[in-house]
Amino acid sequence: MRNADFPSVEFETRLARAQAAMVTENLDALFFTSEAEIRYFSGFRTLFWQSPTRPWFLIVPQSGKPIAIIPEIGAALMAGTWVDDVRTWRSPHATDDGISLLIQALQGKHKIGMMMGRESSLRMPLTDYQRLRVGLEDSQFSDTSGLVRTLRMVKSPAEIQKIRTICDIAGNSFGNAAQLFHQGQTLREAFRAFKIDLLAQGADDVPYLVGGAGQGGYGDIISPPSDEPIRDGDILMLDTGATLDGYFCDFDRNFAFGHAGDEAKYGYDTLYRATEAALRTARPGIPCRDLYRVMADVIAQDGSDVGRFGHGLGLQLTEAPSLISFDETVLQADMVITLEPSMAVGPGKIMVHEENIVIREDGAELLSPRAAPQLPIL
Repeated sequence: MRNADFPSVEFETRLARAQAAMVTENLDALFFTSEAEIRYFSGFRTLFWQSPTRPWFLIVPQSGKPIAIIPEIGAALMAGTWVDDVRTWRSPHATDDGISLLIQALQGKHKIGMMMGRESSLRMPLTDYQRLRVGLEDSQFSDTSGLVRTLRMVKSPAEIQKIRTICDIAGNSFGNAAQLFHQGQTLREAFRAFKIDLLAQGADDVPYLVGGAGQGGYGDIISPPSDEPIRDGDILMLDTGATLDGYFCDFDRNFAFGHAGDEAKYGYDTLYRATEAALRTARPGIPCRDLYRVMADVIAQDGSDVGRFGHGLGLQLTEAPSLISFDETVLQADMVITLEPSMAVGPGKIMVHEENIVIREDGAELLSPRAAPQLPIL
């Protein structure tokens, strides 16, 4: 393979696990239209997904290797993966953007699985999907979101190493905070300095960087950075999803400038203790809702502006499961998740703390370098 982030055995193992589950579910094929699933089974990694013009398809049969049905522009890249059967068309096409090729490939497949549930999307025109269903009127389409999530939640040693490495890279950049951030610097300048350092440390890309700054805390953690200067008493939080070979880290750090007020110190200490409680608790057999409750009990506030206290991590910045009151997913060894408790620290002010861990047979193992036990003051 010319374009390989992993050796072929990685994809062979993923395929074998999927096909064993397909036999159990009596599925003839899995049909994918979205980036993460196509990359998971094929190794096809490209930023061309940023363009919404062309659809991309992958079929995983019950036996045999995956079939890629893709625009001609992606043929050379797909040929460098482990996939042998690559069928292409010239796209954009006026009337047939791969639909006839799909119908031909899926003809005779009586039960076809697709991602239809939470955190899934149909990345093809709805009118084309309707044409596909008409062309396969004898086929039954069923929701296999749970099946695919179960496969992807448990990470291989090679996947875990990718995540560990990008976590180390981001940890090094957070460790340079005293050189990167200062009073009088605008939030936009702080974001830019941090991105540059992440790239210098070895990250491939920084597709996700959010955060906030404000006196004693911050009220918003998803807006673009402003041109407001950082002031004495501000709390700065940066939350990064930097990538290496397409795998994400996702953790944040908080910093105070000049001094920190009592509410900010209390918030930081509470979130640190909540994370410590989760680190002691997280192990195979624990339901996600219970891990959420462990953190919520330490924080002792009703509700959360963020809505959940962590999530899965890997090929995507956020993956299943969610650490929330209603998620009954049971933790398994080699699942990679984030611990992300949050709390209010004053009117309109919150703080968030996040770490990345892998579940091991004997408990949780940190992938992100552990945050300082006290709020750092720059």
